[in-house]
Amino acid sequence: MGLIGLFYPWGLILQAIAVFHFVRRRPDGYWIWIILIGGGLGAMAYIVAEMIPDAALLRGSLAGFSRRRRIGELEGIIQVNPAIGNREELADLYLEEHKYAEARRLYDEVIKAQPDDIDPYYRRGLAALAMADAQAALGDLERVVSKDPKYDFHRAMGLLGQAQGLAGQPAKADQSFQAAIAMTTLSETYFNYASFLSSQHRTTEAREFARRILDKKPTMPRYLRRRERPWFRKAQALLNRLPP
Repeated sequence: MGLIGLFYPWGLILQAIAVFHFVRRRPDGYWIWIILIGGGLGAMAYIVAEMIPDAALLRGSLAGFSRRRRIGELEGIIQVNPAIGNREELADLYLEEHKYAEARRLYDEVIKAQPDDIDPYYRRGLAALAMADAQAALGDLERVVSKDPKYDFHRAMGLLGQAQGLAGQPAKADQSFQAAIAMTTLSETYFNYASFLSSQHRTTEAREFARRILDKKPTMPRYLRRRERPWFRKAQALLNRLPP
């Protein structure tokens, strides 16, 4: 009875914590059986193997607090010192915080002051894509890629393909995606190309590129697999939606 009293409540608590984390992060499916069947010991094994390494990903959440604090500071500074550098920094922070309309407004001002710098065009294009304004994103991303096809480690080319596909230019989109995948294995580019192929009813090719994302998983270091989990989930969901 003494041992039961010692382990009984804590085992359930550990299981509840482990299940909550599993639902949020979706690691390998066998872990849910280890948690449920293994009781407190299984939950502890999961916490050591999956939750503790995931703690490194919390740095993004912690950075969010300092980012929001910096946004408040810059909003005040700009009232008295509307220097273009301050406005560009604030636009970048708005973009990271998913405040896309505010970011676009400030990038408009930055571009008027620095029309030859392609980075504000690129970031304004990212904000436009996030707001489902593919036509606006198209002009910005075309400008960026025409000056530097390798911009942002070839990500810009893949995003141009995405914008072209959404804007009703399938032939150009396919060309841009082909150019991107010849230079990068970025999961985002593969997923966007697979989604584009699906929209064009090219199911076999869509499956191929969704599978390419999942096929990277076994050979990836664990820390990279953790970061790529959202793309693994999206790729699997797309595969599940595609007709056989």
